[in-house]
Amino acid sequence: MATEKTDVSSMELDDQITTDPKFSINVLQLLKSAQMQHGLRFGDYTRYRRYCTARLRRLYKSLKFTHGRGKYAKKSVTASTVTEVRFLHLVLYTAERAWSHAMEKRQLPDGPNARQRSYLIGRLRKAVKWATLFAELCAIKGDSRTSLEAEAYASFMKGNLLFEQDQNWDVALKSFKSARVVYEELGKYGDLDNQVLCRERVEELEPSIRYCLHKIGESNLQASELVHIGEIEGPALDLFKAKLEAVMTEARTQQAASMTEFHWLGHRFPISNAKTRVSILKAQELEKELNDRMEGALPAEKRLAVFDKIFAAYNEARGSIRSDLATAGSSENIKDDLSGLDKAIGAVLLQRTIERNQLLVSIAKSKLSKAQNEKVTKPEELVRLFDLLLQNTSDLSDLLSSGRDRKEEEVALIEECEIKELIFRAERCFFLAKSYSSAGKRTEAYSLFSFARSLAENALKKLRSATSRDQVTIKELETLHNNCRSNSCIEHAMGIMEHEKAPEDLSKKISTVSISGTDRKAEKFLIEKLDSYESAVGDSSTKVAPRIAAYQPSFQPIARSPIVLDLAYNSIDFPSIDNRMKQDKKGFISRLWR
Repeated sequence: MATEKTDVSSMELDDQITTDPKFSINVLQLLKSAQMQHGLRFGDYTRYRRYCTARLRRLYKSLKFTHGRGKYAKKSVTASTVTEVRFLHLVLYTAERAWSHAMEKRQLPDGPNARQRSYLIGRLRKAVKWATLFAELCAIKGDSRTSLEAEAYASFMKGNLLFEQDQNWDVALKSFKSARVVYEELGKYGDLDNQVLCRERVEELEPSIRYCLHKIGESNLQASELVHIGEIEGPALDLFKAKLEAVMTEARTQQAASMTEFHWLGHRFPISNAKTRVSILKAQELEKELNDRMEGALPAEKRLAVFDKIFAAYNEARGSIRSDLATAGSSENIKDDLSGLDKAIGAVLLQRTIERNQLLVSIAKSKLSKAQNEKVTKPEELVRLFDLLLQNTSDLSDLLSSGRDRKEEEVALIEECEIKELIFRAERCFFLAKSYSSAGKRTEAYSLFSFARSLAENALKKLRSATSRDQVTIKELETLHNNCRSNSCIEHAMGIMEHEKAPEDLSKKISTVSISGTDRKAEKFLIEKLDSYESAVGDSSTKVAPRIAAYQPSFQPIARSPIVLDLAYNSIDFPSIDNRMKQDKKGFISRLWR
């Protein structure tokens, strides 16, 4: 009997295990959606951490899993506790909250200090702890796919912790690689959205793996080549980018120790401030990267981002220079060197600004023709960009002309600025004419096209007589000259045609004018045909408004009152009526004064 009871109980246990539900969570899709909707699209980890906190509060309350009222009573999440999928969400969002808090500390403006870094590592340890618990619970309560994704998530968190600690690079590499293998396999199955997300995560993990290989020594990657690794965008790369920036700053500091002078247009300016050296060196590296990859497949948006970094670096250098000027004292030599260096940095900034605005012009020109799902550029936008370019060129010319002793390079740059100003004026005039042409103002458009043509001719003459001839610019100017000529002919012809058709169009419009203000062929209103049974609503398939009564009532012609001309008035002699008029009564005294 005992053996029979044990057999029955074991069978009941097996039935319970087999019927135990397996929960399914698409971990990567769930987290990606939450991150993009709550701050991480713009790198706002504070907002995402607050979202995780609010989400956890709602989960604890809905599950009735709060930690008591008044005195805190800890409740652990175990396999027996997980009776629905929201318990797994509870553990997952706790790990996300700890990770986002660590990333928030990592993105402080001046970087985390020693105390903040210790707190940051503590939060990452907490994230690893909860991610590991999530993987263990999913292995028991989740299906196979959920268990795999949870393992990959836990490996990613462990790799982040070791990455931040700058130790155990081989273990960090193993963690990142195991996460990459899982996502590569998951990217082969499921719907299209899930496959895209898995491939994106694999691409985000690749830079961290290459950096770990570099630190171990199994890669020939140089420190200067690390910048090109982190070009992929994504929350998984933010920790890597922060680490990469620290490494590059250290490399620039070492390289800046040998940088003593700044060379610009034949001038040499000494640099004594280490912070100024690092900023200038960073800007020069970015310029070199931009020039090396200008001919490659670097998108315009990436090039604009590089320009923004160059501006930030040079502005930081100018800030350091002006701080040194304020504390220079009465030493004239030091002040002259710092003023010259500030002028040189300002001129380089203006040159890069002109290059960036020219890039914006090329992007706008590519969108002039209507393309599918793209916003068409209006000529007015190009006019505004050329206004900016003219202002930049004028500022650069004024800055170069402010010095006393000019080098040959400065004179050549001033001549180049003059030619550029002519080119920009011609192009601005051309697109301004385009704007008037689209508005139907033929006379103004014809005049502007003709003026743009003359400006292009002057620019071509100056460019051909210059010492350094840019063949690409010459071809562009010739194309602009031909376009101005053809467009002026078109505007002239269109103006003549419109002038010839104007009387005919006017007569057609006048012939349709009616005194009553209504069209003769128009259908009658319901109030005018009450004696006939016809519908005033019309067919249900047509979208015509019902014709019930005219509002406001139209004007109707009426007879004018007759004009009376009294011609006999001046020929009639009327009798005197003085005897009927009232006489004034006067006293004795008034008679004496008569």
